[in-house]
Amino acid sequence: MDSYNVPESTPSASSRPEDYFVGATPLQKRLESIRKQTSFIPTPPRRKVPQCSQLQEDVDPQKVAFLLHKQWTLYSLTPLYKFSYSNLKEYSRLLNAFIVAEKQKGLAVEVGEDFNIKVIFSTLLGMKGTQRDPEAFLVQILSKSQLPSENREGKVLWTGWFCCVFGDSLLETVSEDFTCLPLFLANGAESNTAIIGTWFQKTFDCYFSPLTINAFNLSWMAAMWTACKVDHYVATTEFLWSVPCSPQSLDISYAIHPEDAKALWDSIHKTPGEVTQEEVDLFMDCLYSHFHRHFKIHLSATRLVRVSTSVASAHTDGKIKILCHKYLIGVLAYLTELAVFQIE
Repeated sequence: MDSYNVPESTPSASSRPEDYFVGATPLQKRLESIRKQTSFIPTPPRRKVPQCSQLQEDVDPQKVAFLLHKQWTLYSLTPLYKFSYSNLKEYSRLLNAFIVAEKQKGLAVEVGEDFNIKVIFSTLLGMKGTQRDPEAFLVQILSKSQLPSENREGKVLWTGWFCCVFGDSLLETVSEDFTCLPLFLANGAESNTAIIGTWFQKTFDCYFSPLTINAFNLSWMAAMWTACKVDHYVATTEFLWSVPCSPQSLDISYAIHPEDAKALWDSIHKTPGEVTQEEVDLFMDCLYSHFHRHFKIHLSATRLVRVSTSVASAHTDGKIKILCHKYLIGVLAYLTELAVFQIE
């Protein structure tokens, strides 16, 4: 299975994205005010099994293929103020100039020695749950060919995309001046993520925050993704638990054939098209009991840190890899829910 090793950090504080995404913006303060006026929103006792959205049929297949099988780092994002889809070309120019300016100031932006790059904004039509959701959009940093006769773009150096899938709860709290795209996914050097995040924060009065996934939500992901019907399994169903101990932690990996995991789920599942909290708990308890019977280890005393299935894999530190095109919207819907909850 793929490793989710966290990149080694450097002594420089400027290399960490969270050091750039600080300070409460006016919108952040407004959302905080709204949060205080509303009651705590508990986790729903049931959710729908992820399905393929009809709107997803409008998505460019090449762009979807580009998004799959990559490891993305998750962030939540407050609404963008005065963002306009008609200005994407201008945003590309402005962000390109900003990156150049930051490079000239001596900040470590990993884009090549000659800094010969191109920034491109583009929409991801159909990457949403309902017609009300704003269109998702993609931002890429590409290396430009240094040969005058070569018109093709070079390799992709960094990619980030912004989306909102079934984000009604957040859409209802903001005015028309704001564009709600609470989920941000980045792939590439953290230093680039930090610089680009800073530009968005200054330009659209927004606020980024790393989106981690706790063990409770990982359990929900494991159950929902196991419940999905896939044409063919491309990955083993695997769980990773962390055991806190000294001098360093111990990890326990538990791999299950995907058909066996689906059979276990089918023996537990009662309501077609839905997943309940009771079923999630029972599914995980069965896994714990099976493991204890063979190895005499109580997994309930450890911490679940990663789940991997043929639909997607996710790590508690906010890393995700989406593997199945059919359930792309369903995976994004749950991630949007987590991002919205973190913002609220």
